[in-house]
Amino acid sequence: MELVTYETRGSTAILTINRPERRNAVDTATAGELLAGLRRFEADDDLGVMVLTGAGDQAFCAGADLKAVAAAGSIPGDVVEAVAGRPEGPMGFTRLTASKPVIAAIGGWCLAGGLELALWCDLRIASRSSRLGYPERRWGVPLIDGGTLRLPRIVGLGRALDLILTGRIIETHEALDWGLLTEVVDDGAHLDRALEIADGLAGFPQTTMLSDRRSAIEGSTLPLAEGLEFEKRVGLESVQTGIEGAARFAGGEGRGGEGAGV
Repeated sequence: MELVTYETRGSTAILTINRPERRNAVDTATAGELLAGLRRFEADDDLGVMVLTGAGDQAFCAGADLKAVAAAGSIPGDVVEAVAGRPEGPMGFTRLTASKPVIAAIGGWCLAGGLELALWCDLRIASRSSRLGYPERRWGVPLIDGGTLRLPRIVGLGRALDLILTGRIIETHEALDWGLLTEVVDDGAHLDRALEIADGLAGFPQTTMLSDRRSAIEGSTLPLAEGLEFEKRVGLESVQTGIEGAARFAGGEGRGGEGAGV
């Protein structure tokens, strides 16, 4: 059985963690397949968006496979290497930044490293009964896949410290209120909604969407003056696309909100 499956629907790649019997927990082999899937997506110019999800209806991902570590009696050498210096990250690719949008389609548990994977994505769509949090606090397992860095950038430091320090699990209504989730849908509808959004993103002019995304991601950690300069430089790279878009607007395209949103 494949630990991670990869399929395409139109211009969207779907990367699925396929270990439902382990709540889609990620061991070192699964992490390697996740990285291979991301690289496959990045290399395909016909694909504009990737959806990351988990098999079954019990979990998006319950984090790293701690049972595999416990069974080994020690931390395997490849895990030590991943933590200490592998540039891609222990959960597969969490120390990389995708060049194109990625949407997390969350059904069920989204915990520990699984939440870190979801935070790595641009957007997060969750089924209503999903639960999210960092329960590894209870066992003294550290966050090493961006969880202490991305969560504060998304929800603010105060709320991030709530989850990081207490290890409590939150429900989707609270996560949505915080801005941790983009949207909450009926149980079982998370993947379909993520694919619907992906189709909408694919319909936009890609050059400016990707440059705006890059400015938001890379510029958000810069001092304001530096960030504004970076935004200008990146924006100028797609200025011709903007001129063409302005001409279409002047011709009546998109008036009255037509085509707005996904």
